[in-house]
Amino acid sequence: MLEGRNIHKKYGNLEVLKGISININPAEIVSIVGSSGAGKSTLLHILGTLDKADSGQVFLDKTELTHMDARPLSVLRNEKIGFVFQFHNLMAELTAEENICLPAWIGKRDQKETRARARELMDILNITHRADHLPSEMSGGEQQRVAVARALINNPSYVFADEPSGNLDTRNATELHDLFFTLRDSYGCSFVIVTHNLALAERSDRIVELKDGQIV
Repeated sequence: MLEGRNIHKKYGNLEVLKGISININPAEIVSIVGSSGAGKSTLLHILGTLDKADSGQVFLDKTELTHMDARPLSVLRNEKIGFVFQFHNLMAELTAEENICLPAWIGKRDQKETRARARELMDILNITHRADHLPSEMSGGEQQRVAVARALINNPSYVFADEPSGNLDTRNATELHDLFFTLRDSYGCSFVIVTHNLALAERSDRIVELKDGQIV
C-alpha cells in the first residue's frame, strides 16, 4: 500500500497542501480532482517521490520514503513507480521502442527481456506498427500510448498520471481511459490520476477531491 500521512507543502507564503492523509490500495484506480490550484499535481508529485513535503510522511509497502537518500530513492522509483505526463516527455531522438525501454535500461535490466516486454506492451496498446518511429512521426494519441508503455516497462506497483488526456481529443481520451482499466486488470498495478475529466473520474474505483489544499 502507498500511504501519505499529514502532508504539508508551501511555496513561499502559499500553503498548497494542509495536512493531507491518503492511502492508495493495490490494483486500485484513484482519480484526484479539484479546481486549478487545489494542490492536485503537488500531491501527486510528493506521493511519486518527484517532490518532497515540508512535513509529513510517505510510505510505500511500509518503507518510509520521506528521509531516504537520493540514490536508493531513485532506484526504488525506477523499480516501483511509473509516470505519465500531459506532455508525454518522450526523447525526440529515440524511437517509440527505445523510449519505452529507457527506464529498464537505466535500471540495467536484461536487454532481450526488456525488448520482449516492450513488444508485449506495444501490442496491448496497439502501437506495434510505430515501434521504429520517432515521436515527431506519431500522433498525439500514439505518443501518449508510448508514454504509458514506458511507465509500465519495469512492471511498477503504482503509476502516477498527471492530466494524461489533457492534450487528447475526446476519442483518444476515451481510449486512453479504457486502457488504464485494461492494464490494471492485466498487470495488477494501481493508477493515481490527476484529471479534470469527470467522465474518467466517475469510472475510477475512488475519487479524491481537493479544495484549498485539503481533501473534501
